[in-house]
Order: sequence, then structure tokens, then C-alpha cells
Amino acid sequence: MRARPQVCQALLFALALQTSVCYGIKWLALSKTPAALALNQTQHCKQLEGLVSAQVQLCRSNLELMHTIVHAAREVMKACRRAFADMRWNCSSIELAPNYLLDLERGTRESAFVYALSAAAISHAIARACTSGDLPGCSCGPVPGEPPGPGNRWGGCADNLSYGLLMGAKFSDAPMKVKKTGSQANKLMRLHNSEVGRQALRASLEMKCKCHGVSGSCSIRTCWKGLQELRDVAADLKTRYLSATKVVHRPMGTRKHLVPKDLDIRPVKDSELVYLQSSPDFCMKNEKVGSHGTQDRQCNKTSHGSDSCDLMCCGRGYNPYTDRVVERCHCKYHWCCYVTCRRCERTVERYVCK
Repeated sequence: MRARPQVCQALLFALALQTSVCYGIKWLALSKTPAALALNQTQHCKQLEGLVSAQVQLCRSNLELMHTIVHAAREVMKACRRAFADMRWNCSSIELAPNYLLDLERGTRESAFVYALSAAAISHAIARACTSGDLPGCSCGPVPGEPPGPGNRWGGCADNLSYGLLMGAKFSDAPMKVKKTGSQANKLMRLHNSEVGRQALRASLEMKCKCHGVSGSCSIRTCWKGLQELRDVAADLKTRYLSATKVVHRPMGTRKHLVPKDLDIRPVKDSELVYLQSSPDFCMKNEKVGSHGTQDRQCNKTSHGSDSCDLMCCGRGYNPYTDRVVERCHCKYHWCCYVTCRRCERTVERYVCK
């Protein structure tokens, strides 16, 4: 008896899901780790959700890192939601970790961004934790070899980027290096995008200085190398997301590589995010493709950007409503040295998509 076409399609769809499971970012479920879990004993590692066996082993051998990694998972959630607050896809599905929808399960542009941001965030958090003295295994970053410039001197405590990159990559890349965890194309895509995230983090390292001198004259400045905030790295990665390149897994020489689908005469650039599968427009709710839709999303009537009511609502129109806003007003400075303000209430008109 021949199988019905619908049954065959369902089986193929299920198989596609099995081959694209995103083990690589399931560790973001650490954001839900209860505060009551002390994480001071190796047996606690088995109680952490979303980790593959290699990450559990890293947890046991580097237990002091786990509070920092939990913090990194929470920062990924916040940074992603903040970066995409004005877009149809607003990164809300990241909070479903470790049980994602297809927008993050498949090799989409959205998953490319989340993999990159996750890799950057974990290294960022570890580098900063070294600086603040929260990790016994590392300290301040090295003093740069080049001179800091006239009137400046190296000092302070630099963010330990090299240690952050080393330990962050060990943890975040571990799931992609496990055998039988999805297709080779997906693994290559996720490893590539993770490295793009770390590259964006490297690019965020900048010279920061503090003035010294009589009466704030800034006759000399103490300087160090510090990372920008994670939200700035997320903004950089969002720009790369918007110009991401669709790729295919194609033989080049004796091995298969990811090459641009429409421009396969060149290799993929190290600085660009890549994706394998196109995304829906995210206008209508459809959990089969990981779309929450934009109904009831707030939009900006006067904007011409992605948060405009025309784009956000996909042409369906919008409904107005009024909202009361309480804010400080009529502030006065008193000598010396405090400020008093009154509380004012005003009514504003807002809009939500139909």
C-alpha cells in the first residue's frame, strides 16, 4: 500500500526538524537558573538545564565560571529583546529556551544573530568578571605594547579579552563539536556565526581613560583597554544581521564549504553573518515557522523605520488608545546640593497593530 503524500510530507518535515535541532544555544536556558541554586558543588552541574555533556564537564572543571555564564545568558535575553524591539521579529521566542520555535531551530537569519550574540556575550561576561576580580583563575588584561599617546599612561585594569574569548569559545562552541547533532551545514553555519560574534567583540575593545590633575585639569590621563557595553556589540551584530548572506553547502576542492547562494564565486567573508534558510515575514502568527505575528504590537505612527505602523502592522492597519504617563517636571536646583521635582501626569496617544 502506497503512503499518502500528506504522510510523506509530515515525515520529511519531522526529519528536517530532527536534523536542525539548535543544541548550540540551548545553554541560554541558564537564564532561568533559580537563585537558590548555589552552584558551588560539581553535582549542581547536572541540575542545569540546556547543557550538553561537554558543557557539563566544563562546568565541573570550571565551577567558578558558572555564575558568570548564567549572567551572560540573562544578558543575551535582554540585549536581543532590546536590539529587536522595533522589528517584526522581536526576539521574544528566545525566552522559550531550551525549547525553541523554528525561527531559532532552523538555519535562519534570526538564529545567525542569536548564535553570534550568545558567543559574544559569554566572552564579554568572562572578560569583565576577570576585571572585577570575580574569577580566581584570571585577572586584569595585559598592558598593551604600544604607547598610549601624549599625556597618557597605561594603568587601571583592562578587560581580559583573551581569557574571555578562550573560555567563552570552549563553552559556547562545545555543542557544535558533538557528533550526531544536526547536519554539517548547520554546524558550519553556527560555528561561523559564533566566530563573527567574537570578532564583533574584539572590534569593541577601545581605549578608556580617566583624568588626573589639579582642579580637574586633566594634565595626565590613566588609560586602559576596555570593552564596549554588550548593547553596543548587539547593535553592531544587528547591522550585520540586516546584511546577512544566504549560503549553500557546496563542494569546493576536496571538501564542502559554505558559499554565498547567489554569489558563489567568492568565499564567505569572516565578518558577515550567514544563514541557510529564508525566514517568513513574521506578519501573521504561525508557530510552524516560529512566527508570533505582529497583532497587538505597539507601533509608531510618525516613524518611517521598521517600527512604523505601516511596516509593523503589515498593511493591516492599527488601533489608537490613550495612555497616562507620570513623569518628573518643574525641577529646581537648590544650593547646595539637591534637586526637587514635581510629578506631572499627561495623556499620550499610542497605537497597536490590528
